[in-house]
Amino acid sequence: MPEAELRPGTRSLSPDELEQLAALRAGDERAFAALVERHHGAMVRLASVYVPSRAVAEEVAQEAWLAVLAGLDRFEGRSSLKTWMFRILTHKALTRGTREHRTVPFSSLFDAGTAEGEPAVDPERFFSAHPGQSGAWSDPPRRWEGAPEERLLSRETLSHVGAAIEALPPSQREVIVLRDVEGWTSREVCNVLGITETNQRVLLHRARSKVRRALETYLDEPV
Repeated sequence: MPEAELRPGTRSLSPDELEQLAALRAGDERAFAALVERHHGAMVRLASVYVPSRAVAEEVAQEAWLAVLAGLDRFEGRSSLKTWMFRILTHKALTRGTREHRTVPFSSLFDAGTAEGEPAVDPERFFSAHPGQSGAWSDPPRRWEGAPEERLLSRETLSHVGAAIEALPPSQREVIVLRDVEGWTSREVCNVLGITETNQRVLLHRARSKVRRALETYLDEPV
């Protein structure tokens, strides 16, 4: 029976997670290297939401890894190992971001972009409230089937997508990075960021709408 299985509070972990945790607590360097390889890039990308540069985000990620190593024996398994690690990362990034004057206070982080007054889509893209037209698109989303595949997948297009994500409010940027860049589930995002499913869904929808709008503008430009 793995050592981790004997510890209180870890019975909610899956057998694979228990085995991984036991290896990490036993000082298995290969297990830790595999963990770093799997999650380091995502840690840096998430830290970049809070701090002013990629270099600082790398430093924050390194600090988080050290904290993970130091805290393995205190990890109680009340969440997945991944959730626990990224909560450490988020706390480190918030602290560093505040010191670097990049982030807003944590209490207001998830208010930005979730107010009822912010529409997900520009109201000018809909017809005015005329009989039979209220709520109808005047400028519907573009269909990109006719765009050359090489342009859709080009480095320049991907660069525009990245710039659009970078321009989002922090709360929206966090969610779209975790959901659409890292491929996390909605539950994982909610657990790490401490937000409700409804809030996560609204933030993601608004972020995607803004990124799509930016991409539409770019693809409408003549080649």
